Amino acid sequence: MSCPSALIPFRSILPLACCVLLLMCAGVARAADRDRIEAFLEVTGFDVALDSIALSTGSAPDMLGIDENTFGADWERLAAEVFDTGVMHDMALQILEQTLSDEALTHAVEFYASDLGQRLVAVENESHMNEDEDTARAGEQLVAEMVASGSPRLEMFKRMNKAIDASGGSLRAIQEIQFRFLMAASAAGVVELQMDPEDLKLMFKAREPELLPLLRRSALAGAAYTYRSFSDDDIAAYADALEEPEMMQVYELLSAVQYEIMANRFEVLAGRMSELHPGQDI
Repeated sequence: MSCPSALIPFRSILPLACCVLLLMCAGVARAADRDRIEAFLEVTGFDVALDSIALSTGSAPDMLGIDENTFGADWERLAAEVFDTGVMHDMALQILEQTLSDEALTHAVEFYASDLGQRLVAVENESHMNEDEDTARAGEQLVAEMVASGSPRLEMFKRMNKAIDASGGSLRAIQEIQFRFLMAASAAGVVELQMDPEDLKLMFKAREPELLPLLRRSALAGAAYTYRSFSDDDIAAYADALEEPEMMQVYELLSAVQYEIMANRFEVLAGRMSELHPGQDI
């Protein structure tokens, strides 16, 4: 599913766990069974999006001001254990079994199983696993060219990104993941915070005006690069599909699921970082 720059929508400002809990408690009409959800994950490419969460482990030491090379292979072992793709896959299945309605599943699958949908999933799956500076620069160059030429594709990409993050909640979700990780690391004695939780939240809030435009530009560049081989008609059709209320509901749920899994794994990682031994296999 479309996920430029690994940003998937998250529409609620509630804590991630609370959002998922509310969805579970509310219940869904004709919840989809596990076999259909497994097929849904594969057809839409959300299984690859889940696997790509493991790529985010490189940001953990940075958030704590620690060089991951300090721990050598010990760090790689721990990150692989905590961000095990099978574990994350099972977590997603357990949540989706209780929250994803059969109607929503069918709507998304009908689009992504089409010829256009499968071509889109193929490039999206590749983009999830190919996030580097060269790709980002190439996407930014494509955006610059579209601006210079007045290409209609630029507005189409903006429509797509708005549809998958209509409330601009991705930044809040990222901030909450960071907050939960730092709180867990502090509780585990891995790091000593220099400010209390409320001050930390205020710091995050103060940085939103600076970070939000950066995230939007990153998402736009990611879309430009990911879908560079698609025609204007294909991009327009995709924007139309993403703007359908049913599809936006699907993305809302998958956003909550993906970000909750990411936050959960970062909390577990923080709790286990005390196991690491500096100086091994540097």
